[in-house]
Amino acid sequence: MLSLVRYELAKTYRKLRTYIGFGLISVLIPLAYWGFSVAGDDMVRGMSGGLQQNFLFVGSLFNGWFVSNMVMIALFVHVPFLILLVAGDVFAGEATSGTYRILLTRPPSRTRIFTAKAISAVIYTYSLVFFLGLFSIALGLLLFGHGDMFIVRDDGIAIIARGELWWRFLFSYLLAGWAMCVVASLGILFSSFVENAIGPIVGSFAVIILFFILGNLPFEFFESIRPFLFTTYTDVWRKAFSDPLDFSAIGRDVLILGGFLLLFLGIAWTIFRRKDILS
Repeated sequence: MLSLVRYELAKTYRKLRTYIGFGLISVLIPLAYWGFSVAGDDMVRGMSGGLQQNFLFVGSLFNGWFVSNMVMIALFVHVPFLILLVAGDVFAGEATSGTYRILLTRPPSRTRIFTAKAISAVIYTYSLVFFLGLFSIALGLLLFGHGDMFIVRDDGIAIIARGELWWRFLFSYLLAGWAMCVVASLGILFSSFVENAIGPIVGSFAVIILFFILGNLPFEFFESIRPFLFTTYTDVWRKAFSDPLDFSAIGRDVLILGGFLLLFLGIAWTIFRRKDILS
């Protein structure tokens, strides 16, 4: 199995489209930080409501942790598309390149091949999410320094001490990676249906946009179906910054996302296992 995973990873990281996400993140984050350097202090003063005048904080509230969190909030809605560029090509790419028949006539079983492809997609997903996290934090701390971090919540403003921030950010990126694995599994599902990589990418992203819209419409009917949309739980990473941490809510969201992941991969595996290579 390890040799199959290494083979799939080698195929994944040899493709140019794999690095589109890394390249866009490398360009967008510096641009965002340039914007923060121009207007960040005014933003913090407006969001904090003058807290810095009445309370003592360690360092400035406008710091690397703050901008890293803001960048994550701004970019996370776009990360699924970057994930789908690779996940949507997992099986469709084999059909496009004409290697499906060769792949499925090799000694490894279809289940092992499918598992190796799914694992490689998960590894790529986490590599992209952690690249986003490490790059934004490293550049943010270098440019804007350390300090406590404040976040605006529905029930007010929370201040998180700088000593807690490193593990909270690590926890948040682990949760974000898990949510994006569900997105990757959706791309794999669509990829198992068709023989062109564009279809799974566009189709999966269309479903995500549709679910986001349905989940945010302020009508009673749509509120009743919100629990059945996986996009309802993809912001679980933001709960890593709640104070105190609500592990029961986080665990519930993680399990629900895991259920969607198994559902999408289960359907994709069934389709792949029954794939006719003779027609």
